[in-house]
Amino acid sequence: MPVSIRQARLEDGPLVAKFNALLALETEDRTLDNLILLKGVESVLTDPARGTYFVADLDGAIVGQLLVTYEWSDWRNGMFWWLQSVYVREEFRGKGIFKALYRHVEILARQSKNVCGLRLYVERHNRKAIKTYQKLGMHRTDYDLYEIDFVLKGHQE
Repeated sequence: MPVSIRQARLEDGPLVAKFNALLALETEDRTLDNLILLKGVESVLTDPARGTYFVADLDGAIVGQLLVTYEWSDWRNGMFWWLQSVYVREEFRGKGIFKALYRHVEILARQSKNVCGLRLYVERHNRKAIKTYQKLGMHRTDYDLYEIDFVLKGHQE
């Protein structure tokens, strides 16, 4: 049965939060506070201005997700959609789940009059993800990411 993509609902929040916790542990060896994480996910699910989660449903089970957040570009007079919290259950990787999520979001973005592009960030050592993003037509930019994190401390290079 083909995968279907839909916007996440509030009742999906606990599973989305669980996927986010698994993602953080797998990609950054980070354990997140589950209560803060669930509240953060629910904040998105109840306030569309913060973003939109999409989930991949296969035979009635959610097997993947991604979050779209928004960044205004004054240079382009348009909105970039940032892809975040990308996660596919391990046993479903390599089966086109992320591709289906990505293509769904890409179509929505291209149909929107004010979206100027898609962006994401990836751990520089995550070669498998980088290869996947490149196969979908994304490319590395000339920008590096800098931050000061007031919440998740201790991740310094």
